[in-house]
Amino acid sequence: MISPLSRSTTVLKTAIAGLLSLLPISLPALGAEKVIIASTGGAYDKALREAWFDPFTKATGIEVVTVAATNSEMRAKAAAMVKTGNVNWDLYLDGEIQAASKPHRKVTEDLTEFCRQFADREDLSVNACSAGGALLQSTATLLAYRTGKHGDSVPATWADMWDTRKFPGERAFPNFDDPWRVMAAALLADGVTRDELFPLDIDRALAKLDQIKPSVSLWWKTGDQSVQGFRNGEYSLGQIWLTRAKAMQSEGLPIAWSYKAAFLVGDRIALLKGAPHRDNALKLITFWLNSPAAQAKACEVLSCTPPSSDAIAMMSDEARKTMPQGDDVRDYVIIPDAEWINANAAMMLQRWNEWIR
Repeated sequence: MISPLSRSTTVLKTAIAGLLSLLPISLPALGAEKVIIASTGGAYDKALREAWFDPFTKATGIEVVTVAATNSEMRAKAAAMVKTGNVNWDLYLDGEIQAASKPHRKVTEDLTEFCRQFADREDLSVNACSAGGALLQSTATLLAYRTGKHGDSVPATWADMWDTRKFPGERAFPNFDDPWRVMAAALLADGVTRDELFPLDIDRALAKLDQIKPSVSLWWKTGDQSVQGFRNGEYSLGQIWLTRAKAMQSEGLPIAWSYKAAFLVGDRIALLKGAPHRDNALKLITFWLNSPAAQAKACEVLSCTPPSSDAIAMMSDEARKTMPQGDDVRDYVIIPDAEWINANAAMMLQRWNEWIR
């Protein structure tokens, strides 16, 4: 007969042996290399993971951990982390305009020296790598609409967005810490020409927005929210990101868009000061700029323009047709005045918050 003490000792030894047998498996996972990047989540992250993050992990063994947040949350969190010295992200995606601003430069590393290695790359655009970060992609914020029967009249301009009689249905606009594009659309709808758009006439813009406000059913704060709202039929016309519109079109949703109502924008990959996995972060940026195939795969899905001309050449004819073309950019697409926007960002946000309430 086995005594209770002997039985307990046997059970303890068995348990210890079991734990020891697991150590060779579990210990490497604890010490695994990683890099943490914040993005806007959803379809955007899915495309980046399949084209960029997973191939990078396969090539290097470095895990890419993503954190989802709105653009305003990312900027606020980045500033707070650097200020307190408690930085737990390595990279985050910021808008092309914001990446040239003083607040951005205060919390991110100057990548000028890092960028020198790409200076002689003929396939990369001249702004592919700069002090404020590496160019992820260029795209547009534009008017997107739900398609109907073939032959139906479709909206093409911001004036059409405001024409609720000719184009009935609910509207959607972004509502975060970057209101210039909504104000600019209002001014263009009110008859302001491209060459007279900046500096923005804030009073005139808000007066024009008063006219459309009753028809706005969705003030979206994230790209995913704009997508979900369209899926749910919450709006028929909206100002959204081309990357999200293209992802919805690829899903088979009845959506189209107009470059006659578009602003040229883009995202940069920014490195936080004090990043805990700085070397891995730089490797991830390098992998993106050195991988036209990854850029092509992501932009094939998102209808963005990659930084490498080699990547553009790898994309399908259909995907290239949905990118902003030379004629569209020349004749219609607005290239925003980044210097003016950054200099007046606080004033615009204050006026916007007072109005949106």
